[in-house]
Amino acid sequence: MSEDGTGPAGRIREKLVETKRRWAEEGRLLTGRPGDPERDRLPPGQRLVTDFPVLDLGVQPEVPLDRAKLRIDGLVAAPALLDWDALQAMPQQGFRNDIHCVTQWSRYDNDWDGVPVSALIGHVRVKDEARFVSLESHDGYTTNLAMEDFARPANLLAFRWNGAPLTRQHGGPMRLVVPHLYFWKSPKWLRRIEFLAQDRPGFWEVRGYHHRGDPWLEERYG
Repeated sequence: MSEDGTGPAGRIREKLVETKRRWAEEGRLLTGRPGDPERDRLPPGQRLVTDFPVLDLGVQPEVPLDRAKLRIDGLVAAPALLDWDALQAMPQQGFRNDIHCVTQWSRYDNDWDGVPVSALIGHVRVKDEARFVSLESHDGYTTNLAMEDFARPANLLAFRWNGAPLTRQHGGPMRLVVPHLYFWKSPKWLRRIEFLAQDRPGFWEVRGYHHRGDPWLEERYG
């Protein structure tokens, strides 16, 4: 597979993107029934799975550990380019959560290990004027989060899933995990976190998907 969006991988990517863009146009999968996260474990319109479906843009970049670096910049007092050793030296924690994909599947009780987002925020000393975050991956994927969604205590930069290192297909060696939003807001193969004063819509957001993505409010599209 090519990693630059050309050749067979590029054709797969184009077909996948066009299909999901049409879903947004058509409002596919919407039930119109808001849920309550305090009462309902499964958001409206979701179905429970026990496997871990693989979804991407048709490209799964190979990121060896000597290239697994995370740049954190934008509205921060101490911009950083953290290599794998530096990331592993940061405080780490285990988290268990459910995940919900906008394509209608949910998976319960996922065990992750990695660096809490709060540790990354503290490391670079995010400035008060930062209101949004732009996230960029090695495959060129981007997405956006409001600061209040990014900074939640349950969010982490994950290196391990269910006791084993993250595989390439699931975003290894590191991905963001933001469990309270649809899983397209948890980018695989993360390479950059940029703090911004103004929102910057990402790959799916400019193709008809919601800027926030709350599963219990069915914010699939917007």
